[in-house]
Amino acid sequence: QVQLVESGGGLAQPGGSLRLSCETSGSIFIISTMAWSRQAPGEQRELVADIASDGSTNYADSVKGRFTISRDNAKNTVYLEMNVLKPEDTAVYYCNVIGFTARGTFFNEWGQGTQVTVSS
Repeated sequence: QVQLVESGGGLAQPGGSLRLSCETSGSIFIISTMAWSRQAPGEQRELVADIASDGSTNYADSVKGRFTISRDNAKNTVYLEMNVLKPEDTAVYYCNVIGFTARGTFFNEWGQGTQVTVSS
């Protein structure tokens, strides 16, 4: 069984910074894509950024130049560094990890979500 534990959300002022972490645990053979998505009240969940096993990244246009996604493969952990935060970044942020277990089973797991609120 694969589990994801997120941390790092909270309250930030406009222009401030926060760093999210998502640690993956379980019997993992390999992790391919790791990603962060977010969902604001009344809105659909949207992809914020993803990072492949080779380190290549993609970002939503709304966060380019402000957010940075990274991963530590030794720790099976993905991070999201969020800078120059705006009120419109307020949302529940979810990590998503895709890979294979040691038994060769495909998994596509989501974290429990962490609230990010940007307000003065």
